[in-house]
Amino acid sequence: MPVPATIPIAHEPDHRTATIGRYADGQFLATVTYAFPEGYRPDDGWEEHKRLYAVLHTFDTSGRYRDSEIWCAGTWAGGAELAEAHAHLDKLLAALPGRAYGDIAVRPFRLAVDRVLFGLIAEDDDEGGWAELYPDRLGFGEPWDGRYDT
Repeated sequence: MPVPATIPIAHEPDHRTATIGRYADGQFLATVTYAFPEGYRPDDGWEEHKRLYAVLHTFDTSGRYRDSEIWCAGTWAGGAELAEAHAHLDKLLAALPGRAYGDIAVRPFRLAVDRVLFGLIAEDDDEGGWAELYPDRLGFGEPWDGRYDT
């Protein structure tokens, strides 16, 4: 089965899709995640390259990508704090009028910030299709019910 034009993502409280939902102007997908720049290969000094981000992607009511706010809390080597990243994300979420957590359905999108790939990337092959959320590495596929694999 090919990737649908709009990909459902299920809201799972206390899991990795806990901060997704709808707001007055559309839909949102928010996360705190670690990431390496594209093309990076782990070696000595990886701590300088592993970055912590607070991420807020917004979409219209039909799931079309609008914008992203991506904030780097620092690197692993620099002592990036999860609490600081979560506090920043909380501020971004608080600014969304009429915010309500729940299931969403959005179209694939991609962007790069600091040479890090962010987005929901669709892939099709002879056996069907899937979509993967980057840099979180959550995979979505058949039966397209919004649940993810890691």
